[in-house]
Amino acid sequence: MQKPTSFLGRGALSALVLAATFALPAHAETLGEVSTAFKLIGPNHKIVIEAYDDPLVEGVTCFVSRAKTGGITGAVGLATDKSDASIACRQVGEIRIKQPLPQQDEVFSERLSILFKRLRIVRVVDAKRQSLVYMTYSEKLLDGSPKNSITAVPVGKPIPVK
Repeated sequence: MQKPTSFLGRGALSALVLAATFALPAHAETLGEVSTAFKLIGPNHKIVIEAYDDPLVEGVTCFVSRAKTGGITGAVGLATDKSDASIACRQVGEIRIKQPLPQQDEVFSERLSILFKRLRIVRVVDAKRQSLVYMTYSEKLLDGSPKNSITAVPVGKPIPVK
């Protein structure tokens, strides 16, 4: 009996998996955390500090501090984290813009609850001032929060915009 043949050979399948891996959105690197409230059962409530490298702007990293709910619901991933977050983006190396940037673009998005809430980071190009402005906020499926934080990174040269 002859084996069925796939239209994707092993090499093509490996390339597809590799491409899919690099197409995934950027993830946070946790740098540290502090406990803010003791929980008898489950982890404590915390403030976590995370770093996000801008995927289109080499040399820029955004540092975000945000609340992380503990307890039993936090331990099993059912808690909804608070909307409080702070952001500071900094030049951490030579700035290289990999391609023309959209005027406004979501750079990162991370789930804060199992279904309904996300932390978002948006980049806005201020071409006149040769700066990149980053804003963080949280969004719920039905009702977002007006709480936000912004920061700016001066580029010091013209920024290519789509």
